[in-house]
Amino acid sequence: MEQCYLNEDAVVLTSGGQDSTTCLVWALQNFRKVHAISFFYNQKHSNENDIARRICEKLSVPFKLVDISFMKDLVISNLFKGGGDLNEKHQSSNSVPSSFVPYRNLLFLTLASAWAGTVGARHIVTGVCETDFSGYADCRDVFIKSTQVTLNLATDFKDKNVVLHTPLMWLTKAEEFKMAADIGCLDLILKETLTCYNGVETMNEYGKGCGECPSCLLRKKGYDEFRKKYN
Repeated sequence: MEQCYLNEDAVVLTSGGQDSTTCLVWALQNFRKVHAISFFYNQKHSNENDIARRICEKLSVPFKLVDISFMKDLVISNLFKGGGDLNEKHQSSNSVPSSFVPYRNLLFLTLASAWAGTVGARHIVTGVCETDFSGYADCRDVFIKSTQVTLNLATDFKDKNVVLHTPLMWLTKAEEFKMAADIGCLDLILKETLTCYNGVETMNEYGKGCGECPSCLLRKKGYDEFRKKYN
């Protein structure tokens, strides 16, 4: 696990889902003060923004919601409202799923870094992971490392260089559940978070969701493995 920065502040990208909420609680234990930022981009599951806000209120974390709904006019994705089947291949490339939103994480990290400077933080925490993931290019470690370099070249602040943290990068979903248990937020993850691409808030053993979209299937599989291995 990464070192603590208890004398510094951080901005956490939060969506109200399992990954980002686990990172939010982790950040609260590793930084002096934490700010949370979430994005509305015309996603099918935009109720995640309300859930993210509620979780932040519960944890007493300052919350900022940024409207970037213009993305729907620029890139193709079935994850947008009115989009097609989430189990199909992407219209732009057969190498990624239809739920992929091109350049989304690049924009998220850029805007989060910009706001971080405003609130006096230089640490950015994001829940991306390339162990159990949906094949998104912008969730890979190489992308994060490259983006950190680019963000710092864009400002050249030197003494306030941005540091990107990815505490889940090499964890499986089962290990993420284990981490949540270890840092004391498993109950919060199971009862409050929403990772479902369809925005369905039906309660299941593994948490809220439709149980059919790629994100729910991945979460359910991880929870089943967690129970078998760690319980």
